Amino acid sequence: MLIGVMHVLSFIGSAAFYLPLLVVLYWCVDSRLGARAAVVLSLGSALNTWLKLLLHDPRPFWTDRSITGHEPRASFGMPSGHAQNGVVLWGYLASRTRRRALWAGAALLVVLIGISRIVLGVHSPGQVLAGWGIGAGFLAAVLWLEPRVVPWWQARSLTVQFALSLAVGLVVLGGMQAALESMDGWRWPAAWVRAITAAGGSVDPVTLGEGAAAAGALSGLLAGLSVAARHVRYDPGGTVPRRLLRLPIGAAGALALYTLGLFLGTEPVPAFAAQVLLGLWVAAGAPETFVRLRLADRTPRPGARPGEEAAGPSPARSPGRGR
Repeated sequence: MLIGVMHVLSFIGSAAFYLPLLVVLYWCVDSRLGARAAVVLSLGSALNTWLKLLLHDPRPFWTDRSITGHEPRASFGMPSGHAQNGVVLWGYLASRTRRRALWAGAALLVVLIGISRIVLGVHSPGQVLAGWGIGAGFLAAVLWLEPRVVPWWQARSLTVQFALSLAVGLVVLGGMQAALESMDGWRWPAAWVRAITAAGGSVDPVTLGEGAAAAGALSGLLAGLSVAARHVRYDPGGTVPRRLLRLPIGAAGALALYTLGLFLGTEPVPAFAAQVLLGLWVAAGAPETFVRLRLADRTPRPGARPGEEAAGPSPARSPGRGR
């Protein structure tokens, strides 16, 4: 019973829960909040991946036979990604409200997610504490930088925004490469391999593939959000049926691009490119599709007179065209 509850809490702190949550938030509820939360989480996840490569610290069940690993994890343990990302995402969402109950709920959820990772044997208390500390520091930096960086970014031309999006991804990729090079000559200890295999997992060589995918997703997301803000001007509101109909359409496109990524493999360049395309689809391609299918409206262009822009463009009208 306890382990089952811990698995549920751990799932709430995983990418398998966060990503659909943020997609639904962006497509169907609050595109501004969803967009910003997605960028913040993407940056935090990239930082966590980089730190894990740099430190390559074992998970507790790899080195202590008295600990049962209830998840066959073969990625490194320091810092805990669940703990770090929990602070970053739930803390960021809580920061958008002044309701103390939501702050308390977010804090409780963060603590429970961290505890679940210890009970499941996949993180030590030190790794969870490190995740919380790094996540809190990162979140504080985000909340200080956001009101300064976002207006500056929005004032750039779309071409410059594209260049910056690519540059951010390449910087992240370069950091991943540097961390990987610091592991030159490193090999999986035999005891770690046995522990992972005994838990039902498998061990693969440490490569740049995961880091390249994280960098590409960030670049695609930033570029897509820049296009969406400038030309799509997507309104996530509407009736409940219209909102719900967006989900299978958007998910179908995302699934197709995800499948393409699997086909292309984990080499850095194709992994980066596949995630760029996926980020572009989620941030801009899907919203534009929703508007064209009359499942969503456009927000008025800044400076447009009331009623000048209808709910969506007529078939012959360019979606990016002004008055």
